[in-house]
Amino acid sequence: MSRPVPRPGVMAIDPYVPGKSAAPGSGRTFKLSANETPFGPSPRAVQAVRDMADKLAIYPEGSSRKLREAIGARYGLDPARIVAGAGSDEILEMLALAYIGPGDEGLYSQYGFLEYKIVTLSAGGTPVVAPERNYTTDVDALLACVTEKTRLVFLANPNNPTGTYLPASEVERLARGLPKKAILVLDGAYAEYVEREDYEAGVALVDALDNVVMTRTFSKIYGLAGLRIGWGYGSDHIVDALNRIRPPFNVSSLGSAAGIAALEDVGHIEKSIAHNSRWLPWLTQEITALGLEVLPSVANFIAIRFPDTPGQTADDADHFLTERGLILRAIKAYGMGEFLRLTIGSEEANRLVVDALREFRAQTPAAAKRTAHV
Repeated sequence: MSRPVPRPGVMAIDPYVPGKSAAPGSGRTFKLSANETPFGPSPRAVQAVRDMADKLAIYPEGSSRKLREAIGARYGLDPARIVAGAGSDEILEMLALAYIGPGDEGLYSQYGFLEYKIVTLSAGGTPVVAPERNYTTDVDALLACVTEKTRLVFLANPNNPTGTYLPASEVERLARGLPKKAILVLDGAYAEYVEREDYEAGVALVDALDNVVMTRTFSKIYGLAGLRIGWGYGSDHIVDALNRIRPPFNVSSLGSAAGIAALEDVGHIEKSIAHNSRWLPWLTQEITALGLEVLPSVANFIAIRFPDTPGQTADDADHFLTERGLILRAIKAYGMGEFLRLTIGSEEANRLVVDALREFRAQTPAAAKRTAHV
C-alpha cells in the first residue's frame, strides 16, 4: 500500500451525524433536535465556570475527585466506584476498549443509540443487533442473541430515539440472564426525567451484581452538553479497568466545577422535571389528535410517525417545519425514516410545533405537492 491504512473495521464505521442545528433563511429558530433542556444550565453552574476563568492554565485534578464526591453525595454512591468522562459517550468508549477485542461481540437492541455500534467497531469487535417489539427493547430477543463471544450488552433506558423504557423487573431479568463474563451497560442519559414507579436507573443492580455498569450524563437535564461531562458507576474491578485506560485529565476544570454546582441546584432540576411532566403528555395528545402516531415516551422527547402519503411524509414535514424555524431530528440512521424526533421545548416552541403540524396536515394534496421537499 502507498499510504497508511486503518486497521480492519474502522472504515466500516458510519460516522455519527448529529441533528441539524440551524435553519438558514428562516429567521428565528427553535432547535428541537438534540434533546437539550429549554432551561439551559443552572445559574450556579454558569457562575462556577466564570469563577474558573483565571485558572485555565492549571491542569485539572486527574481523577475528578471533587466531582465524583459530589456525584456520590447526590446519589448515595461510593465515589471510588465512580469514573468520570467527557460525556457518558467516553465511558461507553472506555468500556468497549477495555472489554471488547477482535472476535468479541457488543450486543444492543434494534433501535438502540448509534454510539453502541460505533464503540464496538472502534474496539475491533462485532456489533450484534436484537430485534425490538413495538419499538421497545425485547429482553428475550436480547438473551437469544447472547453467545460465548458477548462481552458488552448495551441498554439505553429510556431508549433514544424511541423514548420507550423497560421496567426494573425486566432489566433485572436481563442482567441475571447474562453470563457472568458479559457486562450489562445501563445507559441512563434520560433517567432523571422518568416518573414511573416501576423504573430504576440501575444503582440497585450495580450494587447486587458485579457485571453491571450504569452511565449518566450532565448533557441533558443538567444543561451542560457543551462542557461534555458524564460518569459511570460499577464494581471495583470494572472501574479499576476503566481508570487504567482513561485519558489523563479527561474532564476539564470547567466541567468539574459546573457539574458540582449543577448537582447542588436541586430546584433547577425539579423545575425541568415539572416542565417535562406538563408538556410531554400535552404534545403527545395534541399531535396524536392530528392523526399522527406518537410512540409512548418517558423521556424529554417524542418520536412522531408520518404516513408515506406524498406530501405528508417525514421528509416533507421536516422541510415544512425547518422553513418555519422549527428544527426536529430526522432519524433515518436508526432505520426509522418515517419518524421525526421532537425535543420537549419551551412552551412557545411546543405550541409553535403543534400549530405548524396542524397547518402541515391540513394541506390539500395540491398544496402539499407544491411545498413538498424535493
